[in-house]
Amino acid sequence: MDAAHMTIGTLAQRAGVNVETVRYYHRIKLLPAPPRAHGERRHYGAASLQRLRFIRRAQQLGFSLEEIAHLLEFSDSRHCAETRVLATEKLETVERKIADLRAMQKALTGLVSACGRRSGARGCPIIESLEANEGEHA
Repeated sequence: MDAAHMTIGTLAQRAGVNVETVRYYHRIKLLPAPPRAHGERRHYGAASLQRLRFIRRAQQLGFSLEEIAHLLEFSDSRHCAETRVLATEKLETVERKIADLRAMQKALTGLVSACGRRSGARGCPIIESLEANEGEHA
């Protein structure tokens, strides 16, 4: 089947998504549904496949569906500044998450190390640490 006459199943498979994902994208207006004649299946073209692949790649970079909708609005190449702002905000979010993960890694490494140094019938330093901080909020 060529790219100009794909069924929804073929489109989904080529894009690496589920058929229900394609239908959902129709409902939320991320992917236009091609017209269909009475009683016939919809047929998708290469543009639909390209758009689905765009959506998937943007999701892999951490963009939400709402943000992807904005990126799609900006995809006419006249909105580079707006696209840059959105990507910069996403980068800052990713950098904050990485910093949080590093702090978690450091704390867990210390707890695991403390657990390895303890022996005998004394309590578990990991459990003790969690109990000692039960009133604090992250």
